Amino acid sequence: MKTYNLCLLGFGNVGRALARLLAAKAEEMRAEFGVAWRITGVASRRLGWGVAREGFDVGRLLAGEVASEASPAPREVREWIEAARGEVVFETTSLEPRTGQPAIDYARAALESNAHVVTANKGTVAHAYAELSGLARERGRRFMFEATVADCLPVFSLFRECLPAARLSGFRALLNSTTTVILEEIERGRTFDEGVERAQLMGIAETDPTYDVDGWDATVKVCALANVLMGETLGAEEIERVGIRALDAMHVRAAREEGKPFRLLSRAWRDAGGRLRASVRPEQLEPGDQFATLGGSSLAVTFELDVLPGLTVVASAPNLKSTAYGLLADFLNVARDEGKEGR
Repeated sequence: MKTYNLCLLGFGNVGRALARLLAAKAEEMRAEFGVAWRITGVASRRLGWGVAREGFDVGRLLAGEVASEASPAPREVREWIEAARGEVVFETTSLEPRTGQPAIDYARAALESNAHVVTANKGTVAHAYAELSGLARERGRRFMFEATVADCLPVFSLFRECLPAARLSGFRALLNSTTTVILEEIERGRTFDEGVERAQLMGIAETDPTYDVDGWDATVKVCALANVLMGETLGAEEIERVGIRALDAMHVRAAREEGKPFRLLSRAWRDAGGRLRASVRPEQLEPGDQFATLGGSSLAVTFELDVLPGLTVVASAPNLKSTAYGLLADFLNVARDEGKEGR
C-alpha cells in the first residue's frame, strides 16, 4: 500500500468534484488497487498556496476551511510543491486558448519538481504536448491528460492501449457541450442568453462563455487530438474557427423542424496532398446522422482509421463527476505503472 501526496492546483468546479470523488472512492482504491492518498496541497486564486503535510480534511476543504501550515507561505508553484511534498499534481486551472499559459508553466514546474502531472487543461496538450511529454520521460514521471478533450471519454488511452499500429487519418466530433445546450434552447424558442444560463446552471459553462460560443474550446481540443494522435504540430491559428453567435435563431428553429439541427462540429482530415486540415464551425446534421440524437452535455468522436473506416465513442450526458473521473483514472494508471516498475 502506497500513500500518495496529492496537490490540487486549481480548486474550482472540477477540482472540488475531484476531491469529492477521491473521498467517495477511497476505500475502493485501497482495497482493489492498493492505493491510498492524502491531499497535502491546494492552490487557487482565492485560497492561495495551501499546504497540510499530513493531509487536509476533505469535508472542511470543501467547506472552504483551508488553513495552511507552511511558514513562510509558498510564493510560487515550486515552493508550494516542495512544501507539500507533492508526488502527483492535478492541474485544473482555467484555459487560455491562445498560449496555454500559465498552465504549461505549472505543469513544467511540477515535472521538474519530480511530481507526476495529471491535467484537465487542454491548453497544455495543444501547445506543449511534445515538450511536457519529453520532460516527463526524462524525469521518469508521467504527464497524463485523458480529461482534457471529452471528460472521462477514453480517447487517448483508447489509442495507447487498444489500437497499436492503427493510423488515424481524420475525425469528426462534437467536442463542446455548452454550444449544444445553447442551440437546443434556441430550438425550443428561447434566447441565446437563456441557453447560456441553462448551460451555466448545468455546471458546464463558465461565467464568461466566450471560449465556448466562439469555438476556442473546441479548437484547442482539435489541436490536442491532432498533436497526440496524428503526430502533428497543429496550431490553433491554422484551424478554421467559426462560433455560433452569428446563427439566426429562426434559421436554427427551422433546421430542427426539418430534422437537420445545427451543431458545432469539429473536423480534421488530410487533403489530396496529405496536409492536415481542420475546422470548427456550426453545421447542419443530416437526418439519421448519429450525432443528431445526442443532446445536452453529450460528447462524441468518430475516428477514421486505416484499419477501420469508422469508430465512434460517445459520452452520454457527462458531468463534473465524469471529468473528475478522467483525472482519477489517470492517477490510478500512474500508480499502476509505478507498481509495475517496482516489481
